Amino acid sequence: MHELSVCQGLIKQVSQIAAEHNATRVEKIYLQVGPLAGVEPALLQTAFPIARINTLAEQAEIFIQSVPIRVRCKTCSAESETTLNNLTCLACGDWQTELLSGDELLIERIEMQTTQ
Repeated sequence: MHELSVCQGLIKQVSQIAAEHNATRVEKIYLQVGPLAGVEPALLQTAFPIARINTLAEQAEIFIQSVPIRVRCKTCSAESETTLNNLTCLACGDWQTELLSGDELLIERIEMQTTQ
């Protein structure tokens, strides 16, 4: 399962951030995931408990927010929210668009306990 290796990478990155802040425990991890990120949010949820074993995030919860696909038309400059299989401009119908969002796999926020 690809999502398990993604979660393991996520835990590694979260652990590095936690170490930089002298954290004793990670409590919550908030992610932003777009439909074009190449991962399935439901499978991330399933893989996360396995990836967090024996880490500072062992008791952490993960919260995944979906990010919509947004494009900007190179012809008419309109911005629109579109769907996975249709990245055309909703204003003029042109296929020459620039992706603005929808491919994210970002850590939005981490909540952790730290030592002062």
